[in-house]
Amino acid sequence: MIQRKGRNTSTSSSPSRNRNEKSSSSDNKTPRRNAHSSRKTDGMESIKTGNRKSVYISPEKRAEMAREAERARKARTDNRHDNPEKRREDRVRSAAALSKERLSHSTPKSPRPSTRATSALNSRRGKDDGGMRLNKFIAHAGICSRRDADMYIRSGNVTINGEVVTEMGYKVQPTDRVCFDGVELKAEKKVYVLLNKPKNYITTTDDPEKRRTVMDLIKNASRERIYPVGRLDRSTMGLLLFTNDGEMAKGIMHPSSNIKKTYQVTLDRNLTAQDMGNIRSGIELEDGIIQVDNISYIPDARHNELGVELHSGRNRIVRRIFEHLGYQVVKLDRVQLGPLTKKNLSRGMWRFLTQSEINMLKMLSSGKTNADYNEDSFELE
Repeated sequence: MIQRKGRNTSTSSSPSRNRNEKSSSSDNKTPRRNAHSSRKTDGMESIKTGNRKSVYISPEKRAEMAREAERARKARTDNRHDNPEKRREDRVRSAAALSKERLSHSTPKSPRPSTRATSALNSRRGKDDGGMRLNKFIAHAGICSRRDADMYIRSGNVTINGEVVTEMGYKVQPTDRVCFDGVELKAEKKVYVLLNKPKNYITTTDDPEKRRTVMDLIKNASRERIYPVGRLDRSTMGLLLFTNDGEMAKGIMHPSSNIKKTYQVTLDRNLTAQDMGNIRSGIELEDGIIQVDNISYIPDARHNELGVELHSGRNRIVRRIFEHLGYQVVKLDRVQLGPLTKKNLSRGMWRFLTQSEINMLKMLSSGKTNADYNEDSFELE
């Protein structure tokens, strides 16, 4: 009996102890299962260490974040040129790289001066003392355009007599020493080049389609930047003037200068006397009435070859005159431009203007004379 009672006592106490142990062990396991399940569902596990919190990011989530960052970077790159400001920044950077390349052969770079005592220089900006505006001086030196020069001036890249000038309207005097990024600038000398343009060259300074341009023909003419005065069609041949003298170029193109241009025209058929009379009287086109200064048949040639003289600068004006009357222009050659002729100038070749020709063009472009240079209006090759 005693043994049985002792066995019952021992057996009755052991199950309760086992139940308590199981319950305590199950209580300890419960939080661990919850943390594990939350990591599977949320993709990250929070582990608290004191007051700091570290976050575990799964490899899948990390890869997705990397893909999103790459998509955002690509979108910024693709949309860069949709923004005019971004396009302008790119042009400025290109101009800066080009200017540094042009200035690399000049004097070595000197340390950039500090921005001290600029008020005395900037105070001269309002004075009308006959100097050249600073942005124009930089543009004439071949660094960049006037608009980009304003940006460089504001950024402090330009110094005058060793002091930084940030005002736009400063007038450069002949005695001033102008430096861009530490390299002294010299105003470009004026260059005047006459080209006898052949066919299949377009009149532009740059072509996105990589076609041949007139700049390819004169690329070795001058180190200064020169530009064509006016335009000739791709299929039109003849005289084309290039210069960096903006004032003279503007005067030549202005209708008030009355600088005459002479063309040799070849049509697909003979021009009738009635149509020639209509052209002399004036023809009304879609942009107004046009009247030539002179028109005649080429001596000792068929009546489909003509000489036409006019001073209008309208676009494709000679072709449009004959197309209005039902003719097709087979060949168009500009043989005279004011006092300039293509005598002794072969097709595709260029030459510099003489000083007398330059003086004559300046006089005509300024409107100081109405002299008629019609010694041989229809001079041919």
